Amino acid sequence: MDLREANANDAAALADLGQRSFVAKFGHLYTPRDLADFLADSHGEARVAAEIADPKIPVMLACEGERIVGFCKLKLACGWPDVARGGNVIELKQLYTDPDVIGRGIGGKLMAWALDYARTQGADEIQLSVYSDNPDAQRFYARHGFAKVAETYFMVGEQRDHEFLFAALI
Repeated sequence: MDLREANANDAAALADLGQRSFVAKFGHLYTPRDLADFLADSHGEARVAAEIADPKIPVMLACEGERIVGFCKLKLACGWPDVARGGNVIELKQLYTDPDVIGRGIGGKLMAWALDYARTQGADEIQLSVYSDNPDAQRFYARHGFAKVAETYFMVGEQRDHEFLFAALI
């Protein structure tokens, strides 16, 4: 498995992976309409292409040959300034692994990249939001130095999900 930066040619494959990963983990929670609208907006090819082109949203891919098996998106801005403890805070927007290859260390490798990248940008804290009923992800983030610092929410269509805000000082 190799890591490489995303480029414009990756938008379609990255949109597909984001949609498949989200549906595999959370699809059962939403009405078909809410899910379809969310996927079209948050994981649509145009949205992904715009993120890849945005220098304030670095996107790293984990690849096996030509196949994208995971990705991590950072946002070089603070998502929740009211609970920020650092002076230069960034947000981990997404860290997804292909549902077919979970458990092979892809998430850990992408997280190591995210932490290293944040340090090179002078960040002293990373924030992320994680679904409150996703203990596996919470344990993963805790292993990498993150802890719950607040509660928040995440909208998928008309549904408001209870989320935990995790953060790590780096």
